[in-house]
Amino acid sequence: MTGKEKIRAAFTKEGALEVPVVIPYEGILIRDHWEKLTNQPWYAMYLPDIMAQVQWYTDVLTKINQDWFVVYPFYSKQERESIRIELFPEKICLIDTQTNKRKEYFKPRVAGWSISGHIQSIKVNKLPETISELEVILPEKPQKFDRQKFYTEGRHELAEILIKKFSDRMPICHVSSPLWKLYGVFGFEGMMTMIAENPDFVVYACERFLEISIDLSQQFIAAGAEVLWIEECLTDMISPSAFERFNVPFMKKLVSAIRMFGGKSIYYYCGNPWDRINSILSVGADAISFEEGKKGFEINIEDVVEATKGRCVVFGNLDAINLLPYADRDTLKKEIKRQIQAGIKNKRRFIMSLGSPVTPGTSIEQVQNYCNISRELGQSG
Repeated sequence: MTGKEKIRAAFTKEGALEVPVVIPYEGILIRDHWEKLTNQPWYAMYLPDIMAQVQWYTDVLTKINQDWFVVYPFYSKQERESIRIELFPEKICLIDTQTNKRKEYFKPRVAGWSISGHIQSIKVNKLPETISELEVILPEKPQKFDRQKFYTEGRHELAEILIKKFSDRMPICHVSSPLWKLYGVFGFEGMMTMIAENPDFVVYACERFLEISIDLSQQFIAAGAEVLWIEECLTDMISPSAFERFNVPFMKKLVSAIRMFGGKSIYYYCGNPWDRINSILSVGADAISFEEGKKGFEINIEDVVEATKGRCVVFGNLDAINLLPYADRDTLKKEIKRQIQAGIKNKRRFIMSLGSPVTPGTSIEQVQNYCNISRELGQSG
């Protein structure tokens, strides 16, 4: 079976006879290990040239031998023709000669550190007190998605080439949960304060972000993604009742919309899930994925399987922080085997994965070992 076939099988009621293997957040791995993955310049990922994109993607996907890869909509045909490039030592500037809009992209820093080296966080000086004030900081409502226009503009063309080239792998993409998006406008303190003191505004904002996530889901699926990874962070820090009110209804609608568009959904819940596990499962996502145990809590894969009982796909949560970077082959093999054996008990609805993104200190060789061992054990499992 190809990797794509394995993943498709894992999402069926019968499950997969061979266990697929994936890495979450491959973009972080690519950012932190760029020079080990390709000899293309760092700014190649921003170029409007399709073949330049295909080149670095090919280098990277060949070395990261996992069973899926990320696809996104690309610049339109018109943008590809009108964009002028200015290259600097530490940044690249793209100038649209038709609109005079400029976009600057700085050379990525390992581990995502800012150019200044300072920790960056969102903090608002004053929270909104009226809907009008809230509207000022919220993104605009998306226009109704026009699939035909999307194709006419050629925004699917890069993804189409990559999907044909890597037809044995599953194309995926990422969206965020509506509640988690509140951090982007309110910051951590503001998000928590709003949830506690102004619930009506939280609902209003979540409705807007739901519209945006649904619109993005349509675009990503139109580009060719078959599976959407829904990220959520910080919501283990609110009460289970607040989670049930501000999260579950919007996640249900997002999952339902993705399914209606023909995609599958993965709910990646960061944090301790155990005091709200039933609410998480009630969302109805096609798959769930949790972190490895850390931050004072444990998430054993056997317990996840016991809670799920085959109702959806379970993703593995091999420790990407304390195990993957340092484990010898025997230790790595033992942990992968444990995860796969647990996953098989989930009616074979299991995908081998990591609990977190690959760390900057993890070698590409170790990532390759993880994929190769998982594939080997997944065939015999």
